[in-house]
Amino acid sequence: MNEIARRKMFGLFLVLPAFLFVFLVLFLPAANTIIKSFTEFSPMNLQQNDFVGLKNYQKIFGNEEFMDSFFNTLHFAGVSVFFELILGLVLALILNKALAFRGVIRTAILFPWVLPTALNAIIWRWLFNTDFGFFNSFMKSFGLISRNINWLGEVSLAMNSMIWVAVWKTSSFIALILLTGLQSINDELYEAASIDGASGFQKIKSITLPLLIPSILLALLFRSMDALRSFELPFALTQGGPGGATQTLSLFGYRQFFQFLKFDQGAAVSVVQFLFILVLGLIYIRVLKGERDT
Repeated sequence: MNEIARRKMFGLFLVLPAFLFVFLVLFLPAANTIIKSFTEFSPMNLQQNDFVGLKNYQKIFGNEEFMDSFFNTLHFAGVSVFFELILGLVLALILNKALAFRGVIRTAILFPWVLPTALNAIIWRWLFNTDFGFFNSFMKSFGLISRNINWLGEVSLAMNSMIWVAVWKTSSFIALILLTGLQSINDELYEAASIDGASGFQKIKSITLPLLIPSILLALLFRSMDALRSFELPFALTQGGPGGATQTLSLFGYRQFFQFLKFDQGAAVSVVQFLFILVLGLIYIRVLKGERDT
């Protein structure tokens, strides 16, 4: 065996443990989930594992609760990511300025994102509490409301409250990605625009936003995929209520698995969610690649 072949074998030997770990933790459970989605399987009868084709998929698509969860997920992801992008862009533009204590400010802004989602949800659940929450107490003290508002118990408010928490937590993450893109823009472009008499808004419109599109698409890719599989926030904040108004696909699939013990239908939900996120991710990557090639 020559030296080149020996080095290749040594390299394969080094990556083999990582490959086995990824195979056992990721690929094997994923393959098992896909197989279970095409079978009739119940933990009450482990011997029953009959192939039923698309029967489980027909059941979930015929389930009104599944469809509600699907549209709840789209609503939550679409609205929250939109406002996170707007707020993240504003934060990035501010942080890109030569501010005093800029490092401390950047660290402070990242604090909500660093906190675990479940802990964030618990904190905000107390702030939204109908009887003892900060928001009701604050608004009543200024005479803005005459009675306590049930922020998480009313259908018209629960989803908006959950979106608010998501925006508060994740806008700093988008700001961090956009800030990296802003720092890669050559300052000479702004200087030339200033000489030509361009205003601050014109600089943002003609220089900042066009050159920031790859970073924006990257931020949207990461955040959209995360929002579409949101579980911890609705689970810890609202439990999917009231009446399923904040139940996402991940929470619906979780309940099929562990509450109703419908492992086969839960597996089908997981596969549908994975395919939807995969298609969306491929679209983002295609558009991002097109932007970089131009």
